Amino acid sequence: MKAPPLEFHKPDTVEAAIAVLADSGGSARILAGGQSLVPMLNLRVAYAKTLVDIGAIRELAAIEDAGGYIRLGAGVSHARIEDGEADGHCSGMLRHVARNIAYRAVRNRGTVGGSLAHADPAADWPVAMIALGADVEVSGSNGNRKLSVEEFMVDVFTTALQEDEILTGICVPKASPDLLWSFQKMRKKSGAFGEAIAAVVHDPESGFCRVVAGSSAIGGPHRLAVLETALQEGAVDDGAIQDALTQTIGSLGRYEMQIHTVCLRRAIEEVRT
Repeated sequence: MKAPPLEFHKPDTVEAAIAVLADSGGSARILAGGQSLVPMLNLRVAYAKTLVDIGAIRELAAIEDAGGYIRLGAGVSHARIEDGEADGHCSGMLRHVARNIAYRAVRNRGTVGGSLAHADPAADWPVAMIALGADVEVSGSNGNRKLSVEEFMVDVFTTALQEDEILTGICVPKASPDLLWSFQKMRKKSGAFGEAIAAVVHDPESGFCRVVAGSSAIGGPHRLAVLETALQEGAVDDGAIQDALTQTIGSLGRYEMQIHTVCLRRAIEEVRT
């Protein structure tokens, strides 16, 4: 199948892209790398009357050191992060996450901003960015705003973006050289989406600590605040992990509980060693 006929725009500025979105009355979709949107349009599970290709907007492809954080333009590809262009902080976590997303052909085209804006519950970047305490920058007809990735991810395939807004950048706080992290993913084969994802980040210098679980089965990323406290206070066993999952997410089937528990346990143990 192929996508139905649609109007195509390729603006070269953020302002021009916003103008198209505002004029579309909510019928426009942003095209970044297209690795998720194009197949969904072809299969008719996503719809758009207007497609706005942001690939020509140079500022969205920038990676900048902004002092207390590194700013990734929304159009930065997974491959560029895999190749080390955002190295220098986070002790290699960004590079690790990027190189384990799908296959190199997908990573060459897929973008960090596209992954966050698509809000697939099985995606890696939402889990990783919440664990790192990252923020997103959003621009629209009413100006610019900044919110945490945790606030941005509203629900399955749903974000805080308004119809005339575009995600322009991701701000990842710099951490100390002593940053401890683990990103675990269980999947049936290389390149597949994770059936269970766990990210643990702990910076002993600042006291920052995050524990995040994600997958389609649990409806996307969830911070497990109870485990964050327990991790800083002492040992965390499987019982504590399962209690935290139940309190935060609700009842899980035996298989889902098991794989998420194992994923979280491995991540926590790696950070504590």
